[in-house]
Amino acid sequence: QVQLVESGGGAVQAGGSLRLSCAASPRSFSTYAMAWFRQAPGKEREFVARLIWSGARTAYADSVKGRFTLSRDNAKNTVYLHMNSLKPEDTAVYSCAAGSYWTSNYSSYSYWGQGTQVTVSS
Repeated sequence: QVQLVESGGGAVQAGGSLRLSCAASPRSFSTYAMAWFRQAPGKEREFVARLIWSGARTAYADSVKGRFTLSRDNAKNTVYLHMNSLKPEDTAVYSCAAGSYWTSNYSSYSYWGQGTQVTVSS
């Protein structure tokens, strides 16, 4: 059973930055791909970014490209989502997920963190 523990959410003003963390325990083939999704009130869950542990492959949603960056620390089994130039429309609950496939489809991810709130004020 994989456990994902998130941290780093909070409230910032537009233009600010936050860093979200997701620690995976344990790492296995089930955590081949790690992804972040977000869900705002009244909206569907939305893919944000994903990466694979074994290499430098990453992918981002168009809405965050150029502003958000993924990184990983293999020794800590932790993935980071660096969020810069935040906008009010980035306000949502952000959740990390782990799965065995390279995909932006949330239904393909087997394990989920508890979610962390990000609020961006104008």
